[in-house]
Amino acid sequence: MKRSVIETILGAIVIVAAALFLFFSYKIGNMGSPNGLTISADFSGIGGLKPGDDVVISGVKVGAVERVDLVPDSYLARVYMSLDSSIKLPADTAALISSESLMGGRYLALEPGADEEIIENGGSIYYTQAPQNLEQLLGQFIFSMQGNDKEEAAADATQTAEQ
Repeated sequence: MKRSVIETILGAIVIVAAALFLFFSYKIGNMGSPNGLTISADFSGIGGLKPGDDVVISGVKVGAVERVDLVPDSYLARVYMSLDSSIKLPADTAALISSESLMGGRYLALEPGADEEIIENGGSIYYTQAPQNLEQLLGQFIFSMQGNDKEEAAADATQTAEQ
């Protein structure tokens, strides 16, 4: 009987500790309801960007990606982001999806422009750039190197024929 009481008390302590950790991570992760500005941007590809990823300006986190939807008319990916209410973005702001490292991890970088008009809540960013696809870039590089090898071989054959 004494053992089951101790186990019950230890179980309750573990549950309370888990609840405290959950509450603490919720507060630290800024996963609460957005209290700022919500804007959107359309991209031809998002390269793994997902809800919860950071939105940064000059490397400083200013918000988070809320959701990503497909626009039926244009087949573009529409990214909705929630920004800090103190951020005032010019209308000519650009949005770029970048990688944190070669191993992955995406974030949305905003580059404010110089326009005097400000993007309002519910507005859109019109200047966007999809992420670079590393596999596609490597494929182009390898293909261009193979083309150079063939051109060099043809030039060598021409020189030999002329001699």
